[in-house]
Amino acid sequence: MSMGKIDDIIKEKKLKPHECQYHTNRRAVNRKNQPAGNIRVLAVGDVAHVEYTCPECSHTAYAEQPWKRPFFVKCAKCGYKISVPKMKAQAKRESKAAS
Repeated sequence: MSMGKIDDIIKEKKLKPHECQYHTNRRAVNRKNQPAGNIRVLAVGDVAHVEYTCPECSHTAYAEQPWKRPFFVKCAKCGYKISVPKMKAQAKRESKAAS
């Protein structure tokens, strides 16, 4: 599956940033807390559109589910719970790994 479904939704609905409750594209971490996948979330209304590459099994998929916080999606192939890391925690982890 190719990523890009969220881009298609943005173009199709002609969405402007202020019309989205949430939109992010982040690295996802595996069980060893290593960045190994991606998760992109676009929340419009009460629906979250999600594209991900599972950090455990590398399965790539698109899903739609109710938008609520804290947000996560389960991999359709292996069942791994993929969450959206908090930006501050992610930046701290990446800074520590770089030094």
